This record gives sequence, C-alpha cells and structure tokens, in this order.
Amino acid sequence: MTPLKTPPSRIYLLRHAKSAWAEPGGRDFDRSLSDAGFAEAELLAERAADLSYRPEMIFSSTATRCRQTAEAITRAFSGLVELQFVDALYNAPAETYLEILNANNRLSSMMVVGHNPAIEEVFAHLVGDDIMARTVPEGYPPAGLAVIDTIDLAGQGHSWALKDFLVA
Repeated sequence: MTPLKTPPSRIYLLRHAKSAWAEPGGRDFDRSLSDAGFAEAELLAERAADLSYRPEMIFSSTATRCRQTAEAITRAFSGLVELQFVDALYNAPAETYLEILNANNRLSSMMVVGHNPAIEEVFAHLVGDDIMARTVPEGYPPAGLAVIDTIDLAGQGHSWALKDFLVA
C-alpha cells in the first residue's frame, strides 16, 4: 500500500452509520441511513465535538449513507468544518483512500468518511494488525471513528498511534 508522504498530525477514519436496506430495484449507492443509523451518526458527532475531535476537512464518499453521516459531523461543529464529497471513495480500495490522504497532506487534520472494507484496511495499514485486532475484534463497526495521531520519529520518518476509537 502507498505510504503517507508528509502526513497530517491527525487522521480521523469514520465508517458511515448503520444503513437501511436498499429499496426494491434501488441502487446500493442510494441507500440511506436507517433510523438507528441517523441516531448513531448524531450521537457520534456530539461525542466527537465534546472531545474536540474536529478535523480541518472532511472527505466523504458521495453515497447517500456517507453523506448523511458526514453532514451530522458538520452540524455538530456548527458548520465550522469544511466538507468535500469525493466520488472516488465509493466502492474503492484502501489504496484510493490513502491517495486522497496523500493528496491533501497540507492539512493538519482530516477525516475520511467511507465504507468497509476500505476503512478497516486503511486503519490496519496505519496502526498495524495487532492494534486493529484488539480495537475492533469483530470488524470495523458502523459509526466507528478512529482517531489516529502522527508520531515523528526524529528525522527517521513517522509512525501512527491510535489515540481513541469511538462508537455510537
């Protein structure tokens, strides 16, 4: 996988909240959050705001369920967070997520709102399989938010440390 060049000091990885089933004949892309998912997104957004986990920028998949989750985050921060929808995040491999993080490394912190399995793979890539297995032993949950900080290795590159993992 692509290593992050000059990383931001903090990355937030958020899997969209629980989604509803597709309508008969409907597309996966158009699936909305379920009632429980809307509640999860709002609760998680409030917890993130209470902990001052405010990204400088949010990059979200354009799928309806991701848009709705990302919009809950922006509401919790009274619109003080810039939100950009990225078509390429829908149904994309982890490599695409890493490319977006690399392309925007001028930011001090950023959030990616997306889908599994890519979110889980990026999480494992950054913090390692052992930490991932201890943190999310049953897989990356809907409305799961990883807060990952950069550790500077004194001129020898950088590493990543999991600061927190929130679930609604």
